[in-house]
Amino acid sequence: MATTKIIKDLLASDSGWSTSSESGLRMPKGGAFSGTAEPGMIRNDDTQDSEGSASTMQHYNGADWKNFVNVVPFPLLEVNFLVVAGGGGAGYYAAAGAGAGGLRTSWPGGSGGGGNSENIKSLSVSTSYDVTVGAGGASTPSSNGASSNTGSNGQNSIFDDIISTGGGGSAGGTGARNGLNGGSGGGANRYNSGTGTGGSGTSGPPAQGFNGASANSGNVGGGGGGAGAAGITNNNTGGIGKIVNILNYTNAGTAIVGEVSGTDVYYAGGGGGYSGGVGGLGGGGNATGNSSAIGGLPNTGGGCGGDNGAQSKTGGSGVVILRYPDHYSLALDTGNLGQATGSPFTDGTNLVSVFISGTGTIIFS
Repeated sequence: MATTKIIKDLLASDSGWSTSSESGLRMPKGGAFSGTAEPGMIRNDDTQDSEGSASTMQHYNGADWKNFVNVVPFPLLEVNFLVVAGGGGAGYYAAAGAGAGGLRTSWPGGSGGGGNSENIKSLSVSTSYDVTVGAGGASTPSSNGASSNTGSNGQNSIFDDIISTGGGGSAGGTGARNGLNGGSGGGANRYNSGTGTGGSGTSGPPAQGFNGASANSGNVGGGGGGAGAAGITNNNTGGIGKIVNILNYTNAGTAIVGEVSGTDVYYAGGGGGYSGGVGGLGGGGNATGNSSAIGGLPNTGGGCGGDNGAQSKTGGSGVVILRYPDHYSLALDTGNLGQATGSPFTDGTNLVSVFISGTGTIIFS
């Protein structure tokens, strides 16, 4: 095989060539070529740019000068996620506030229960990934004093191997009854005698939510736990949710997900306990009076507010939000997943898909 050499004369400074063990070989540069071109020549045209570079390498193929075009590296398929489960349902009769759905996220600011952010997921194209949006837990109308008055837990939400646990249902009825454990714990009930204990949130790791409040003062129910704080004992207030701005507040308003406050979006607030308890910011329902409790807001994972009368309010449904580079597209592979109005949203060089109902698989391409 022939050996190609660069002779000393071609390395002279006036030839436009130079060598260095650090910087490598420099090609001749300038404007449009004006000499006699020969096949195999290589040069640098500094009057053109290429994908952000201030110049363009060229070669002569025997007929024309052809540009070497810079190729922008294809980004990895790394996906930020927010997975919020359905909030718990409230019991009946002097009921406590229900717990918020569990919250897990890789977005900076931390997961639920005061935990740190989780790792971004690295995925592959042409591979199916499971997604489920958990429904809110049902409330439990029943006869006064019945032991079956505890509300139902919310349903889990899923993205691949990320599982957020449904919020704990709250206690109701006469006597001391405990809230249920869940992503965040349901509030406890106290009526006439005894002291109920709030349900436990999922402490992890990874943490998903806080405990519901105990009830130890008067005929009232404790507040449900939220993703950002525990339910508050004695004043019936639900625990506050968690700020997660994976979807900015403008787009969250369009999609009708989370609870917007200022420029932040809160998820998974605990329900307020009867009577008059205020739900936590992040979709937690208020306990406003007999037969008029407010359910958790849809697609927030908020817990249901407590009630002293027959009612059919439920916990807030959950939501799954995925943020990924806009070089990729996402499609429904199987199932009946529903996306929010406006989804996917464009945010800089990323797309944000918002799933608000159903279950199925998705695939990237």
